[in-house]
Amino acid sequence: MVHFGEYLKDYLEYYNISQSEFAGRLGVTQKHMNEIINGKTSITLEMAATIERLTGISSKLIVSIENANIIQNKLLKQYGSEDEIKRMLKEEYHLNELKKLKWVDFKDETNTIQNSIDILDFLKVKDFETNNSLMENVLFKKSGEDSNKLALWIAHCDKISESQHVGEYESSKFDDLIYELKEYAYKEGLDINKIQEILNKYGIIFVCEKTLPGTKVRGCFRVKLNTPAIYITKNYSAKDSFYFELFHELGHCKSDYNKAKSKTIIDGDDKIEQRADDFAIKTMVNDGVWDIVLSDIKTDSLLSVSKRFKIPMSFIVGRLAKVGKISYRGRLYNEYKEK
Repeated sequence: MVHFGEYLKDYLEYYNISQSEFAGRLGVTQKHMNEIINGKTSITLEMAATIERLTGISSKLIVSIENANIIQNKLLKQYGSEDEIKRMLKEEYHLNELKKLKWVDFKDETNTIQNSIDILDFLKVKDFETNNSLMENVLFKKSGEDSNKLALWIAHCDKISESQHVGEYESSKFDDLIYELKEYAYKEGLDINKIQEILNKYGIIFVCEKTLPGTKVRGCFRVKLNTPAIYITKNYSAKDSFYFELFHELGHCKSDYNKAKSKTIIDGDDKIEQRADDFAIKTMVNDGVWDIVLSDIKTDSLLSVSKRFKIPMSFIVGRLAKVGKISYRGRLYNEYKEK
């Protein structure tokens, strides 16, 4: 990449200004000026602002060029060559998949260093080591999961969530939120935009997006400042499995809000996850109704329970399949699962 000294050299030549004259205007020695021109010294914010005043060259551009060179030098020192950096981006940060999905705004897809900078900007981290450190604050079962894929998916969801306007989250209204979601699920079904609208109204960010291929994550819960955020993957083929995951993450919101201020919860410990699972399944079909369901597992009886308690049939057959009372491959589940 070109260092700023080359831009400055071209500027001085174009306006017929000698380096010694500009050094005097800038208030630096000839030696210091020579180091700037040859990219052998860093340019401070104060100096960038002064150069902007004297030349009209944006200090933002100067800093951007300087930062790019710092990143380039660090990457070359760490990986040894541009080919190794390219390999790292492809194998560890899934460059080709990111290009296909268009998650990242790549400024020059042919430039390896610029690709690195674009991914770091997308992740909103100083360098790749910082990203690895931040992933220590993500609770997930590390065996068999690619932490970089998780980081990229979370960053993608973060970016999408920026356009959402949410109200203030009030835990006292949590039960009202659950009631409205269940009412919507029974009357309408599964419209991601409508579900987002409901959650936003109660002060919760909601994003449902595909992951990178091979990612096993179902969803995650985090708190951004004081605003809860639920991110769910689009890996669900049926209504009951989607709502189970949504209520699972809401279970984290109910019980793990404070923990999620410092930790992103994808898979917590067994106790945390079991509690969220229990909340989800009992929210979909509460224990009182569940006893009635188990008393007569026949289609007509289940339809009557669904209508009487305003519970989607997909929730009922989904719980029956989950506990092994019916088969996911059977007629009853597949007739009412709702894609």
